[in-house]
Amino acid sequence: MNAFIDKIRRRAGLYLDVRPATIQPTRGVLSLSFDDIPASAWLEAGPVLAQHGVKATYYVCGGLAGGRNLDLPQFETEHLQALHAAGHEVGCHTYEHVSTLRLSPAELDASLARNAAWVSERLGDYQMLSFAYPFGDCALTTKSVIDGRFLCGRGVGNGINIGRADRSLLRAIGLERRRLPNYDLEKLIENTAASKGWLIAYGHDVSDAPTPYGCKPEDIDRLIRLAKAADLDIQPVAAAWRLAEGARPPS
Repeated sequence: MNAFIDKIRRRAGLYLDVRPATIQPTRGVLSLSFDDIPASAWLEAGPVLAQHGVKATYYVCGGLAGGRNLDLPQFETEHLQALHAAGHEVGCHTYEHVSTLRLSPAELDASLARNAAWVSERLGDYQMLSFAYPFGDCALTTKSVIDGRFLCGRGVGNGINIGRADRSLLRAIGLERRRLPNYDLEKLIENTAASKGWLIAYGHDVSDAPTPYGCKPEDIDRLIRLAKAADLDIQPVAAAWRLAEGARPPS
């Protein structure tokens, strides 16, 4: 029964209380992002991003620092500080890495505040501007909390953000071993360029033998090369949002 209720709640979060924005960059945009920040997302992906001169968004949970998740070592504080110093965006992923389906609005806000304080202490008063939902779970009651704290929120619903979008639950594709075979990346990039849309990709661990939720360094390299060949503007999530920000309706 709980699984069925969670399914209904996810669908409510997807289709109700849509907070509309119109995605209208002057040319197609790609954003790369990494959730949770396994250590390999920086140590293995960082050099690939640097090789291409590309900045990504790293969605951090302060509570995972120095620990393990999916039996993988997570980031250390020095990794977070290094990626920040390299010019990458740090986004919020809750403090505890918990589904918003399990939190009341007040509990979610407290988690976000705790994560904001944790990051600020380590990155010199840095303010996170974008959010990614742990597990992609967006409860209907959480959208107002996310909208009140961040420029935008990112889910895991497949697709390109074109035209009308929900700024509190943007679409994305998974740079994940379990999902990549199902995508025609060439077509996705082609459609993003042709429509002047915004394609967001998310991943987790990065290695030559990734988990089902991770990818290989060569997968990141391939996506970046395809995007550059199509003349996409490659930007972190908050910077990409600002390219389309003119469409946000007046409050």
